[in-house]
Amino acid sequence: MSAASSSGHNALHFVGSVPMQSGREVFEALARRFGPWLNRIPDGETGERTNWIQYQEDVFAGHQDFQRIEGPADPRSGSAKRAQTGKFDLKPGAKPTAASFGDLGYARAALESYADYKALKASGIIGSHQKYMVALPSPYNVISFCIMPDSQAAAEIPYEARLLEELDEILAKIPHGELSIQWDCAHDMQAFDGARTPWFSPAKQGIVDRLVRLGNRVPADVELGYHFCYGSYGGRHFVEPKSMAAMVELANGILAGLTRSFDYLHMPVPIERDDEAYFEPLSQLQRPETMEVYLGLIHERDGVAGTLRRHSSARRHFQNFGISTECGFGRYQPDEAKLILDTHAEVMKALGE
Repeated sequence: MSAASSSGHNALHFVGSVPMQSGREVFEALARRFGPWLNRIPDGETGERTNWIQYQEDVFAGHQDFQRIEGPADPRSGSAKRAQTGKFDLKPGAKPTAASFGDLGYARAALESYADYKALKASGIIGSHQKYMVALPSPYNVISFCIMPDSQAAAEIPYEARLLEELDEILAKIPHGELSIQWDCAHDMQAFDGARTPWFSPAKQGIVDRLVRLGNRVPADVELGYHFCYGSYGGRHFVEPKSMAAMVELANGILAGLTRSFDYLHMPVPIERDDEAYFEPLSQLQRPETMEVYLGLIHERDGVAGTLRRHSSARRHFQNFGISTECGFGRYQPDEAKLILDTHAEVMKALGE
């Protein structure tokens, strides 16, 4: 079986989190079972990263310039290991700097996992074509999630600077030809579609500008991807997309602003959306020939049949796309995870890939 093609056709994409004990376990499990279909492979965002950006609360809790403002637990927490119970506000007169944030944990985790990736690649378990995917949240997500509205503008600049320093550390220590950087865009995607109110105006252009700035910060010889997301906290979207129109608009805005390649894009598809109206805006995506596109067609609740139904509808408006889940699934229970991994394999078999 040959490697997945550069267009994304015949390919699978794992968005980020996978419910296993370690990055090495994730690398080995995905490479052994799905290797020929994977162009890149994540470390599963295990440990403290299981709940995506929630562990960044600890960064602000330990920061001398911020104070927690308590609030009710988020009712969407579901079975998550920790629930947000408040946000952080800047203390009066505080002026945080990038250096004041210290270790955010992203570079540390990436470099620890790279050691496992490197060993498994040397042994032949990870294929030579499979890049190591490091998923990073856009700073907008962390600031929106962790910071009180009145402090968001002041907190964003130094936090972004610190996150980009951690990106630089990753870039300095991992060979660029082996690396894929994915910017995770959840709160920003929701705000772009009108479901959140950002601290800047105009909202849409501000989001495009931020995501372009992040993309252009990645060197041209490192693969660049974006994961658009409408949320999966507690197993539910923050808001349901009406169609793919806002995602296509945002992607086109990023494409227009980038001075380097946009190598792949991931977009979610809600379980109930197998209608052509949802997919029709894909025909407006200004997709370069080399850009891979992945649609989040796989859902554990309706398995192979539902995935194939959504796949068939999407193909009426778009060709040469890969498939994935809507988001990472690191918070799934083991039986749910097994089911969804089985579905990946069965879908690819059904498609004859």
